[in-house]
Amino acid sequence: MKARWLITNGVYVITANWNGRLNGMAAAWVTRISAEPVLVAVAIWHENLTYRYVHGSGAFAVNILGEGQQELARWFGRRSGRQVDKFSRVEYRLGPTGSPILREALAYLDCRVVFEKAFGDHTLFVGEVVEEGIQGKGTPLVYRHEDYFSPEEGRV
Repeated sequence: MKARWLITNGVYVITANWNGRLNGMAAAWVTRISAEPVLVAVAIWHENLTYRYVHGSGAFAVNILGEGQQELARWFGRRSGRQVDKFSRVEYRLGPTGSPILREALAYLDCRVVFEKAFGDHTLFVGEVVEEGIQGKGTPLVYRHEDYFSPEEGRV
């Protein structure tokens, strides 16, 4: 394991709606960057289908997962939306931006993109929160690299 995987992050599902097509991905690279206006940043790999949806739609939702929702994270993180309809097994509604809000997520932030810039193999999208909500009780899920990747997978 590399030291970088010991940086503490939460576990999220980033969702987007591009021309009526929905996609989502599991993510740990999410952070708050401003209190007024409320801004959050997400880093998305350029090869991820969700990158195209966020870039194309100019919006995304951050679905904050709670403890015990590792399987939901794996559902969105271990397969591509190019082959699987990830929304076939989950309940959701569309937020004000049109992005899917997962009903079983602990909380959510629905965002409009106000800035994007490529850094290395990821793009940083900054979104202004247009709606947020807490949907359940519990503690946010903390990312542990070994919960999602085995040592044999050789993640960078």
